Amino acid sequence: MAAIIEVDHLSKQYADGPKALDDVSLSIDEGEIVALLGPNGAGKTTMISIVCGLVVPTGGTVRVGGHDIRSDWRAARKLIGLVPQEITLEPFETVMNCARFTRGLYGAPPDDAYLEKVLRSLSLWDKRDAQTRALSGGMKRRVLIAKALSHNPQVLFLDEPTAGVDVALRREMWQVVDQLRRDGVTIILTTHYLEEAEEMADRIGVINRGKLLLMKPTAELMGEFGKKHLTVELSERMAICPPELSERGITLSEDGLRLGYDYDTRSDRTGIAHLLAELARLGIAVRDVSTKQSSLEEVFMSLVSNEEEGAA
Repeated sequence: MAAIIEVDHLSKQYADGPKALDDVSLSIDEGEIVALLGPNGAGKTTMISIVCGLVVPTGGTVRVGGHDIRSDWRAARKLIGLVPQEITLEPFETVMNCARFTRGLYGAPPDDAYLEKVLRSLSLWDKRDAQTRALSGGMKRRVLIAKALSHNPQVLFLDEPTAGVDVALRREMWQVVDQLRRDGVTIILTTHYLEEAEEMADRIGVINRGKLLLMKPTAELMGEFGKKHLTVELSERMAICPPELSERGITLSEDGLRLGYDYDTRSDRTGIAHLLAELARLGIAVRDVSTKQSSLEEVFMSLVSNEEEGAA
């Protein structure tokens, strides 16, 4: 697919601080869901703000749908919808009028039929005449998405879309995002919920200290950087872990019924075959063997900590 967003050597330097963005380059294809991860102050919101035309970069270029965000900003901005993290709605305005007003800000002609489609897709049609102050937090976030979609953008930025939302509503929001993807909308989201990125994103980018550490397909990231934990269930309780095993980093559970072993999926030799052979040599009977993939949170923390150690 063709790239709808092209970021080339993007930088942002504020006068009173370090670089908020440092030579960031990436491209995002039409119809993708991309998650941007990083600690607070990493540069995620700065990058989104630059792409959306809210912040002026100090270096590099950004194109949206082939339009430069600075020299052809009007055409680029029309392609973008932005859902901010903060819930900022006029409390006494109705849901429908919120969508109408935002659509007018982009110079789009009135089209209540299209807005009805948007509100129905977000389960807001029954609330179209309700004042926003009467809505729940989850519904208010849906109104923010409706406003962002009101002018029919091709790209949607979601800045912490489920912050402060309970688990049930978070799942509903995931379903909304999945439907938008099926409708052909390209989605870029920032999130602190790593399971959210793992569940929804086609690719994941990790940003720290203004630098893009990587941008990889989710499955590839987990396979390349993830580790697995091998659990060996024993047929009989073991009092202590034999030195031949403990020297290789193998641990014994407190109840003496399980051995644990962490191994790197990137290694040509995981050591599992050698471990099982060693258990047989020692006469240790094995009841079952299972593995567990490390979580995205563990992968993320490993990447960020390694980058910070390198900068020290």
